[in-house]
Amino acid sequence: MPLTLTTDQLNDYIGKEVGVSDWMLIDQERINQFAEATGDHQYIHVDPERAAQTPFGTTIAHGFLTMSLMVEMGYEGSTKLANSVMGINYGFDKLRFINPVKVNNKVRGRFQLLSAEEKNPNQWLLKHAVTVEIEGESKPALIAEWLGMTVVQ
Repeated sequence: MPLTLTTDQLNDYIGKEVGVSDWMLIDQERINQFAEATGDHQYIHVDPERAAQTPFGTTIAHGFLTMSLMVEMGYEGSTKLANSVMGINYGFDKLRFINPVKVNNKVRGRFQLLSAEEKNPNQWLLKHAVTVEIEGESKPALIAEWLGMTVVQ
């Protein structure tokens, strides 16, 4: 469940971890569905036999698949503003893919609020540091500084 804050509370949480999502399984079906949606059918993602011959030893998730799952992770582990009308993906200040996610690994998102700025009346730009962890791995799948605009009433 996301941490719900009023705009008056935001400064108290800057620099702090605000949440961690549940673990999500990255199975071959999810990888294949992403390949279909994006047209990225590179064998390291969709051909288990060929991928077994690579240094990965198996298929791996697309980096952009892992990144896109941050949306679902954010619903569980990020910051939500009270009286929010809508949230808009505003982009990234930083995004690095650190470690491949192998098929049947589990991933989760860890969120830290970096900044909160009222850009226009009732429009708040929130920046979160996000680390997508891989269960049982010391290095994360990715790190990002993710921007989201939230409109409040």
